[in-house]
Amino acid sequence: FAQKFADEQPKEKGFKKQNLFTGGSLNLSFGNKTTALGLSPYFGYSINKYVDVAATLGWNYISQRDNYYNGDKLRQTILGPGAFVRLYPVKFLFAHAQYEHNFIRYKYIPPSTFGTPSEVTHLNANSLLVGGGFASGRDNYNKSFYYISVLWDVGKEANSPYVDNLNRAVPLIRAGYNIALFQKSGN
Repeated sequence: FAQKFADEQPKEKGFKKQNLFTGGSLNLSFGNKTTALGLSPYFGYSINKYVDVAATLGWNYISQRDNYYNGDKLRQTILGPGAFVRLYPVKFLFAHAQYEHNFIRYKYIPPSTFGTPSEVTHLNANSLLVGGGFASGRDNYNKSFYYISVLWDVGKEANSPYVDNLNRAVPLIRAGYNIALFQKSGN
């Protein structure tokens, strides 16, 4: 009776630096005459084996053709700070929700037949990205893994970089790598 098993040891409470992680993703999206590319590095903390939270900073470039008229073009450069939460009902699948506030540089290039100069506008837009993904190799002892996810902007603000010219949510495909920081070796 005097022996204690490993799983009966008291659990650490409070902040644990081995729960810190970093990583990032590449964004790639194609829609109806729309292309989007980007990078989203992040820094986060695993609250427990089911919940991860992180702060992120995204950079995106979006190009659209035939936005208003046949032959015109739209170019957007977006810087979007935000935060996300990932829920892992099982170790290899996750649900993802992310809020972003996007600072947008919008360049409109009219058709060459119009003979008018390009216009540059600066806008802001909020995005609420929701979706899910697959995590390869994530478990209690290994917090470094590859992942892929598909997200949609359910907020669909008019200036959101994740909607097309008809305000329809365009799927956002992200692939990336999560890197554990200060991780202890597992049993």
